[in-house]
Amino acid sequence: MNRIAIVTGAGTGVGRAVAGALAGEGWHVAYAGRRAEVLREAAAGADPDGTRSLVVPTDVTDPAQVDALFDRVVAVWGRVDLLFNNAGTFAPAVPLDELDPAAWRSTVDVNLSGMFYAMRAAFRVMKAQDPRGGRIVNNGSVSATTPRLHSAPYTATKHGVLGLTKAGSLEGRGFDIAVGEIDIGNAATDMTERMADGVPQADGSLAPEPVIDARHVARAVAYMADLPLDANVLSMTVMANRMPFVGRG
Repeated sequence: MNRIAIVTGAGTGVGRAVAGALAGEGWHVAYAGRRAEVLREAAAGADPDGTRSLVVPTDVTDPAQVDALFDRVVAVWGRVDLLFNNAGTFAPAVPLDELDPAAWRSTVDVNLSGMFYAMRAAFRVMKAQDPRGGRIVNNGSVSATTPRLHSAPYTATKHGVLGLTKAGSLEGRGFDIAVGEIDIGNAATDMTERMADGVPQADGSLAPEPVIDARHVARAVAYMADLPLDANVLSMTVMANRMPFVGRG
């Protein structure tokens, strides 16, 4: 039986790397994100003949669009076995008291509400399908447990994602739905390019931080996805070995 995955934020960065890794292992992959052309390019790179990919432009901050994404995948492929709940954004790195409330709201809308909408839709589909169940892997961050300076919106949302993951894991048990989280420390993507120029440290200094190839993250997610549904990785941290995380502050 074909294995069916949905990846949000699939056009670039970690999402694109994970979608490509899943495609390489034979999964049918639905590419979701806001920019259709970027999604099509990513899908074509992993699935040149287009037989195992589906591009579904989706804004995860709109629950109706998220529901439509899952309905489209079910209509085309019959089920959903995996959601890599990946779409996310940063807010400006400014002191908390200088943060524009609009930046706070937009970060929460994508990083937390968007995650919830996708989990909600996945639960709806995975409970009803036959065979029942599936797996959800949420993209957290090392900031799900440990903040960096000037990151209140991102840190708060990633703490929230950890709570969603645990709540989903608990609620999914009775329906063969396994929910876990991958916490990433500085994967090399467009979002982390600034690491090379120096980012604020806990003592107020600026220092460059190491990054890792996003393919290492993709391999970890693929491992989680391959587990049988009676096994789960609740939380996994994949990080640059020399980044200042353990002992931060």
